[in-house]
Amino acid sequence: MKFELTEEHKYIKDTAKDFAENEIAPSAVERDIKAEFPTEIVKKLGELGFMGMMVSPDWGGAGMDTVSYVIAMEEISKVDASVGVIMSVNNSLVCYGMEKWGTDTQKEKYLKPLAMGQKLGAFCLSEPEAGSDATQQRTEAVLKGDHYILNGMKNWITNGTSADYYLIQAMTDKSKGYKGITTFIVEKNFEGFEVGKKEDKLGIRGSDTCSIGLNNCIVPKENVLGEEGLGFKIAMETLNGGRIGIASQALGIAQASLEASVRYSKERKAFNSPISNLQAIQFKLADMAMNTEASRLLIFNAALKKDAKLPFAKEAAEAKLFASKTAVNNALEAIQVHGGYGYVREYLVERFLRDAKITEIYEGTSEIQKIVIARDLLKD
Repeated sequence: MKFELTEEHKYIKDTAKDFAENEIAPSAVERDIKAEFPTEIVKKLGELGFMGMMVSPDWGGAGMDTVSYVIAMEEISKVDASVGVIMSVNNSLVCYGMEKWGTDTQKEKYLKPLAMGQKLGAFCLSEPEAGSDATQQRTEAVLKGDHYILNGMKNWITNGTSADYYLIQAMTDKSKGYKGITTFIVEKNFEGFEVGKKEDKLGIRGSDTCSIGLNNCIVPKENVLGEEGLGFKIAMETLNGGRIGIASQALGIAQASLEASVRYSKERKAFNSPISNLQAIQFKLADMAMNTEASRLLIFNAALKKDAKLPFAKEAAEAKLFASKTAVNNALEAIQVHGGYGYVREYLVERFLRDAKITEIYEGTSEIQKIVIARDLLKD
């Protein structure tokens, strides 16, 4: 096993870093304060091929591997985790599902513009009473001739107000339990589709999160993704890949916290010497560096298994669990290293903490990741 990036990977890293520093960073603080969606930035990400990185070129994607995706996600999220999660959802949760289970007609109509960054996608699984237990779906879909009628509510939808296309899980046969869940491709302009109020969030404020209402929403029969009853399987497999994306987002935050702490510790003086000379500070930096690198290796391990078409659910859960915890801890330590300055917007690290916390919650809480890991260990 080689622990070094290929030339292509290095190029992806440099491209993503340059874009993040020059195109994303200048407006990151203002967008966070105003909770403003980065519309133009997302368009430019599409032009770079970053909105459909792992999608085949046959369907408008860049045809890259998962390692390339991880590298780009880290660099983007290091500067602005809000942009990172927008990119992650479109890549991991929407494009992946459409490419794997979609028909050629669906791919031509929906996947191509999504992968090219011309359209934006959202993934709709969570409901007011179905969060970690996704089997308890209450959204219903009833077949009426050549279309389905969907009724229900989805919440915590990333890209919710800005997306064009939505993958929605709905119950088509209650008697079958989770095996009665079906996935639908729903367009924002479909009759009966309603976008709720944007949530006012603690962190990742540059991305939009809202509820989605389905009030006798009319969805053509041909917009079923996969087949009836396959929805839960599609959602769970999709989330496995999504966890690699969120782990990479967390890694970006962790790395940013570390770099900010190293930089500030060299500049700040106390007792006539840089605080980087204090062992108390050095211990913090050492722990931050160790856990960040461990996170990166766990993520690469999951990505490599995914690319090799090997089972990777446990590895993705391990990566997300560890990287999200590291992101929160690194951000906390970064604030401590900065002292009072860490508590104000000017020094950025307070945003790292606000952005980091959600990585322990969405796409499966830390507790759910532990269940996934334990079940894999205990299976026969």
